[in-house]
Amino acid sequence: MELFEFLIMKYGYIAIIIILVGGIVGLPIPDEVLLTLIGYYTYLGKMSYVLALLSAFLGSAIGISISYFLGAKLGLPFLMKYGPRFHISHKKIDYTQRLFYKYGPILLFIGYFIPGVRHITGYLSGISKYKFTKFSLFAYTGAFAWVFIFITLGQELGSKWYIVERYFLKIGLVLFILLILISIYLIVRYNILKKRLDKK
Repeated sequence: MELFEFLIMKYGYIAIIIILVGGIVGLPIPDEVLLTLIGYYTYLGKMSYVLALLSAFLGSAIGISISYFLGAKLGLPFLMKYGPRFHISHKKIDYTQRLFYKYGPILLFIGYFIPGVRHITGYLSGISKYKFTKFSLFAYTGAFAWVFIFITLGQELGSKWYIVERYFLKIGLVLFILLILISIYLIVRYNILKKRLDKK
């Protein structure tokens, strides 16, 4: 973390973008802890909350877009061959692939909150030839929700931001369950509205 702290303090928002691009593509970066640290810097007044949020969103969106285009152009063999070099194991690829074919759009949105999964959903979207408009709708809204929650959490916790690192697995699980429930509610509501419109 010391290296990332140094880079952010030296290069500011540009460093946030570059680090998160690398993190989403698959480099071993503690993204949630990093976002919470950025939130802490906004609490201290060292960074603008809005600019930090925009930079983090931009880095995440660019990162997952790169993954999408790599998947679309190079396919599953590329991911299987080079994924392990970026700590994307075959086991994670198989697991995420099964989830992706079952829950597709939902996984694109909530995948950011599941370590290991967010690094693969972009690739799988490209491999599956998802329309880019559909991909970007779910992936970018998920990216914004993810960076907003953790940066805001860091700002609200202030000097106690580090507890996110200590309790991350518990916090991540709670957020994941909450997002699943919200997603189910939105899907059910959408289907009900669609049926009503179809009847008219």
